[in-house]
Amino acid sequence: MTTLQPGHAAPEFSLPDADMENFDLVSLRGKRHVVLFFYPKDGTPFCTQEAIDFSDHGVEFEDLHCEVIGISRDDCLQHAEFRDAHGLSLRLLSDVDGKVGHKYGVYHYREHDGHKKLTVVRSTFVIDKHGVIRHTFFDVNPKGHAAEIFKLVKEIEKSCKSSARIPS
Repeated sequence: MTTLQPGHAAPEFSLPDADMENFDLVSLRGKRHVVLFFYPKDGTPFCTQEAIDFSDHGVEFEDLHCEVIGISRDDCLQHAEFRDAHGLSLRLLSDVDGKVGHKYGVYHYREHDGHKKLTVVRSTFVIDKHGVIRHTFFDVNPKGHAAEIFKLVKEIEKSCKSSARIPS
């Protein structure tokens, strides 16, 4: 499996969200930047911290024409409970079978007590409005991560505005 790198096209996908509505990544192409963050499990301490931090920056991301989306293997009902329990304002997608995570290279099988188990490497992808991956982060430390990603999206949006003003 090839690891996605900046400059690669973001793999397209369709997944259900916490409200059991289907979300298609391609629906944002040409309209919005996207921050995809993959995390292990709803309700665990680091996952909760990361989701709350991204949610707390929701208005700022919105102002930059950016949608923040969390993805884990939890089902839609677990996502709804997690979202509601913590007042999260971001979209959470359910990748129960891990197919999207595999496309993005974030799920790995690890052996524990003689059994292989699918696990996630906490990862974030910053995708521009054209569907191009601009930044990738693996083995993310959630502390301060949302603020770091916000700065990167701000730079992407600034460069988009600058290039839009250049006369042809």
